[in-house]
Amino acid sequence: MGADGTGIMKTMLFDSPSSFGRAFRILTFGESHGAAVGVVMDGVKPGLPFDLEAIQKELDRRRPGQSDLVTPRNEGDRVQVLSGVFEGRTTGHPIALAVFNQNQRSGDYKAITNLFRPGHADLTYDRKYGIRDPRGGGRSSGRETLARVAAGAWAKQQLVDLGVTVRGFNREIAGIAGTVVDWSFVEANPLRVADPGTFPAQRSAVESALAEGDSVGGVCEVWIEGLPVGLGDPAFGKLDGLLALACMSIGAVKGVELGAGFESARRRGSENNDPLGPEGPLKNDAGGTLGGISTGAPVVVRLAVKPTSSISKVQKTIDREGHAADISTRGRHDPCIAPRIVPVAEAMCALVIYDAWLTQQALREGSVAPAAEWDWGALEALFPS
Repeated sequence: MGADGTGIMKTMLFDSPSSFGRAFRILTFGESHGAAVGVVMDGVKPGLPFDLEAIQKELDRRRPGQSDLVTPRNEGDRVQVLSGVFEGRTTGHPIALAVFNQNQRSGDYKAITNLFRPGHADLTYDRKYGIRDPRGGGRSSGRETLARVAAGAWAKQQLVDLGVTVRGFNREIAGIAGTVVDWSFVEANPLRVADPGTFPAQRSAVESALAEGDSVGGVCEVWIEGLPVGLGDPAFGKLDGLLALACMSIGAVKGVELGAGFESARRRGSENNDPLGPEGPLKNDAGGTLGGISTGAPVVVRLAVKPTSSISKVQKTIDREGHAADISTRGRHDPCIAPRIVPVAEAMCALVIYDAWLTQQALREGSVAPAAEWDWGALEALFPS
């Protein structure tokens, strides 16, 4: 494959469980309590400006210790460039980024080394590999997502130059849903919700769960705006399918929907179809894709984020020999992981969109442009209610 992504396209999205992408490919590495976590990015053109601080800014949004409503693990998460950049520009060779762990407390897991934590990958990792790293979950830890955010930050930078923005917020926390989308409020509150009116009740629900040694979940929503018509491929390369795959690969995510999503199953076709006019669809319940190909309308992705599995409440489990046991997970954990999922979800969506853009350029050079052909008018009317 050429460095500009215009060579032979690989038909698979991943060659290993730790890699993702076609024209723009990433491979993540590292464990929660290992030396470092990082990512290798391949398929980057040479000579492009490399803004490390923009990547750091996204990592700062994901990092622990941001408020009293997330894990207090104190990691600065300062990213370092190991290869692929010279004097502030890309060389065309693989770019390796790493964040070295500084604040591990592996002793917190000593008492449960031989126990399987409910809701975690402990049991399946042990049975699959015959060996696992019990310190913080090892490779299955949410800390792995910082590698995704680093790569996604690069993709987001490239998409901005193409007129595409990817931004997210939490629509729902602990079953309490917001109805207002105030973007100026999203980064101004610790839950990354967009409705100032429902924030007090949502915060109270998280605080109550924390006080009880429990946790709550949420619904994250990502808006992708400024897409051209034509991204995505038929059958197994559908844009909505790739977005679903990317978002479901995030450990805490248990469901993904686009546009009207599951609500469409409760409608008639006459209600659900998006009528077309000279300027494009008259509504956007399809969520920005038709036949798995972008329509130029905003793409709306929602992720169901489960409650954090690590809780201090006593739960039933088994040990490695299959004997019944009780477990209480100590350590530093988020009472609600949804606030830190937002930058991860944005990153995964950005990786899919940028890769789809490069793939389409290779298929038909000049077939995608930095703006949609149709005039979409007021964007707010195009987002499914």
